[in-house]
Amino acid sequence: SGASAGEIAASLLGNVPPARHARVTDFRARSGEVFDRGIALYFPAPNSYTGENVLELQAHGGAAVLRLLLEEVCALGAEHARPGEFTERAFLNGKLDLLQAEAVGALIDASSAQAARAAARACSGVFSKAVHEASDRLREAHVVLEAGIDFGDDVGSGSTRALSLLD
Repeated sequence: SGASAGEIAASLLGNVPPARHARVTDFRARSGEVFDRGIALYFPAPNSYTGENVLELQAHGGAAVLRLLLEEVCALGAEHARPGEFTERAFLNGKLDLLQAEAVGALIDASSAQAARAAARACSGVFSKAVHEASDRLREAHVVLEAGIDFGDDVGSGSTRALSLLD
């Protein structure tokens, strides 16, 4: 994930795959030698999980092939991601709010199907939406109460209106 994902794709695959389409393609070493045939997906910014250009590569699972793939992409400028780095980037780029980012961690750490389902719901933004709606109602009630204090009868019964906003 990052600005150079397209350049890495062009070097490794011969070109940048079409946006958001899985493509079976050769993976080539810098020498030009094909070392695997796998699936490549390219997600240009901002339409990716992180909000940055993202290249996803699916190779055969052998240790030698995966080691070679990592060596090649790192030689082209990629770096190993820290645990949670993609979710951190998504949060920093406004793709997830803090509640959703924390829910990703809860989903990864879930030890039961019920915990996984609850975390998945939080990842989808259901909990965030409820918190934001409650926050908006509290903010509006605060404004009404402040106006009632400052302007008295000119605003009407601020405390009654503020309480109705919290129902």
